[in-house]
Amino acid sequence: MKLQILTELPQGIGGLAAHQLYQVLDGPTLIHLRGECEPPLFVSVLLHGNEIGGWDGARALLDRYAGRTLPRSLSLLIGNVEAARFRVRMLENQPDYNRIWRGGDSLEAGIATEVTKEMRRRGVFASIDVHNNTGVNPHYAVVTQMHPATLRLARTFSRVAVYVRQPDTTQSRAFEDFCTTIAVESGRPGEQWGTDHVINLLETCLRWDALPQSMPHDLDLYHTVARVKVPDDVHFGFSPGNLDLRLLGELEHLNFQELNAGTLVGTVRNGLDRPLLVTDDDGRDVFDDYFELKGDKLRLAKAVVPSMFTDNVRIIRQDCLCYLMERVSAPYSPDSMRSRTRPKK
Repeated sequence: MKLQILTELPQGIGGLAAHQLYQVLDGPTLIHLRGECEPPLFVSVLLHGNEIGGWDGARALLDRYAGRTLPRSLSLLIGNVEAARFRVRMLENQPDYNRIWRGGDSLEAGIATEVTKEMRRRGVFASIDVHNNTGVNPHYAVVTQMHPATLRLARTFSRVAVYVRQPDTTQSRAFEDFCTTIAVESGRPGEQWGTDHVINLLETCLRWDALPQSMPHDLDLYHTVARVKVPDDVHFGFSPGNLDLRLLGELEHLNFQELNAGTLVGTVRNGLDRPLLVTDDDGRDVFDDYFELKGDKLRLAKAVVPSMFTDNVRIIRQDCLCYLMERVSAPYSPDSMRSRTRPKK
């Protein structure tokens, strides 16, 4: 497998759904399309094969410009074509295509490095990585820097944004070294309003002469403080049964809500004192900071805002159960969050 680099769209590709792209693409493909001005807008889609909103938005936008020149050049990365074929996040023998952007020995990591070098050489106007969620979440942007241009780009997509630094192997983290970059979470796959939202964002960016530099002051901005995973050896689910951890079925409806200490998360079998793996940005175990066990009841130990709760067991195994967040007040800056971060031991 190697990266394909094209300078025009393959014949008929715009008529193909994400799961059909394998018919014209052999694998990850970077397509450079010339527009009226440079440098190009970089857009990545299908880094997760079941998250089709980015491809649906990109192909609809390109259909609008059929026979016309784009307002700005566009470099479109179509990622995990094989996973998209089978409508899954990734195949069992593959790494996560949004966790390969800081090097590594895999073929996929080599492709990510090649894309990064190619786009650094060409120069990038801005970078947008398009995703969907499986759980119930609002549309929101993910930012890895607190620069005014980054937050303004995020606000162009949504009033809701999340500042993250981990994992540091994402496409956004790799591109932040040389351009303004965001990821966007555009709802569940296949929702038309999510596709329309992506189209509007991409067209707006293609029409800008320059990135707006003013700091927005009306963001609902959150900072991710912990990532929550289910350990591989913990048997879990959402329905009654012989489980180590039974999670509440309505958890995904709590995303982006301010939850109080004491909120019930699930029930745990006797003798299991660490049903979740909870880590902060430095990789430290912070389970006791955010969860407590009273009898067989697993509850929140402090007030937090969750994101990306889902009831999809396969996605939880491949990625995580959720992220825990705290709200950031204006003025937005890394300094405004330092008091919330525990000092290193």
